[in-house]
Amino acid sequence: MYDAVLLDRDGTLIEDVPYNGDPEKVRPVPGAREALDRLRAAGLRLAVVSNQSGLARGCFTPDDLRRVNARVEELLGPFDCWQICPHGEPDRCACRKPAPGLVHAAARALGTAPAHCVLVGDIGADMAAAAAAGAAGIMVPTPATRAAEVAAAPAVAADLPDAVSTILSRMRLVAAPEPAPRRGTVLVARSDAAGDVLVTGPGIRAVAAGAERVVLLCGPRGRAAAELLPGVDEIIECPLPWIDAPAPPVDPAGLRALVDRLAAVGAEEAVVFTSFHQSALPLALLLRMAGVPRISAISDDYPGALLDVRHRVPVGVPEPERALSLAAAAGFALPDGDEPGLRLRPDRLPPAPAAGEPGYVVLHPGSSVETRACPFELATRIVRVLSAAGYRVVVTGGPDERELTAQVAAAGGLDLGGRTGLGELAAVIARAGALVVGNTGPAHLAAALGVPVVSLFAPTVPFGQWGPYRVPTVRLGDAGAACRDTRATRCPVPGHPCLSAVEPGRVLEALRLLGVPADAPEPLITVPGGVVG
Repeated sequence: MYDAVLLDRDGTLIEDVPYNGDPEKVRPVPGAREALDRLRAAGLRLAVVSNQSGLARGCFTPDDLRRVNARVEELLGPFDCWQICPHGEPDRCACRKPAPGLVHAAARALGTAPAHCVLVGDIGADMAAAAAAGAAGIMVPTPATRAAEVAAAPAVAADLPDAVSTILSRMRLVAAPEPAPRRGTVLVARSDAAGDVLVTGPGIRAVAAGAERVVLLCGPRGRAAAELLPGVDEIIECPLPWIDAPAPPVDPAGLRALVDRLAAVGAEEAVVFTSFHQSALPLALLLRMAGVPRISAISDDYPGALLDVRHRVPVGVPEPERALSLAAAAGFALPDGDEPGLRLRPDRLPPAPAAGEPGYVVLHPGSSVETRACPFELATRIVRVLSAAGYRVVVTGGPDERELTAQVAAAGGLDLGGRTGLGELAAVIARAGALVVGNTGPAHLAAALGVPVVSLFAPTVPFGQWGPYRVPTVRLGDAGAACRDTRATRCPVPGHPCLSAVEPGRVLEALRLLGVPADAPEPLITVPGGVVG
């Protein structure tokens, strides 16, 4: 899953001595050498990615820097490459973190891609650089790390050895199992909404690689996404009253009919995929009643005779990796050459509605869950600011969001509200330079299509689990808001402050950080928060 680990230097590998040009002051953090040797033993390549503005400030010379870095290697062992930004913040270079330049450079030097790297650092700029490049990030805070940066980090470790343990444990979770005989028909299940089905894609592809036929059980809200997934041969659509929201009433006759339908599949086994807060056991009971002889699922609760493979996953694992780990526990692995990211079937994408030449920015303000939607006023201001800065903005939304998209697009965008099903929306996003969106299904469409995301992410669920996976991303919003980790579907705080306080100028900055160009020369404009241009 990972080819390389990128590490910040000061505060992560060694104690932070501001603008240090003296090798005698180099002090490794506790356990650093042993932790790095564990990574080396696992076959991972190591790189250092470090801002060193002391060069620009004249605090030390390039030779001083070389001597300090040589001392780091003397104490901690060799690194496969060093990537240093010598600039100061006023230089506005592309390499100084939080810009992703150092991550891209390290990946190139190591012969890999940012999506196969994980960056370990101690401040928010490290995590932002990783995300903007599409790499994973793990924060190891120090007493100097701001609380807001810790709250926004995709993953947090107690210290460097703990971060290394997290990396290695995640690699073990999704490691390919021993080769097994090819199965016949395997039933996989993933109920809930479109985004939930999309993030299960890597696990379903792994099952498909080891089965003659894959039948997917999903709910009505996930059907359109299921039709776009590679590896699915047949779909059974049925709402499940212990999963879907709002929950349909329990219908005994309907559940008996579902058991009969599942029995008719003739599956040799079943793999029940769920989110971290859902139970697989009710469906496992129905599958037992349908005569399925082998059932695998993640379950913290005692499953009795309902499961043959009871898998457990640590808290915080990204949902695509969670699904892939269950497939591995059941004996299925992705084939060689298939990366563990999200994917769609390009032959299933319909023609995109007319949205102009590629390179526009898509803004999707709505969501089926109120707490994850972009506030109307903010969406309108984003369109106005991006349009003034020379970006073409396309506003998308479902049939029940036509009024919303019309009002938002009136600020200077093209309104496609109600004109796109999920497939058409994917086709529109595929031609975009970036997507601006909340934590909702289109974010995962963008991840599957490799389109950068400006994520207006309400913290009701963990970003590290549900953020756009392995795609360049900038997260905006108050990660430490009162709604954090509540899984609330209605905003518990009046005014939706976790997102409504985002200034549109931050979205403009995010697009620049992601390297998404505007179409027209940008005039000098005034936006909330300052002058841009």
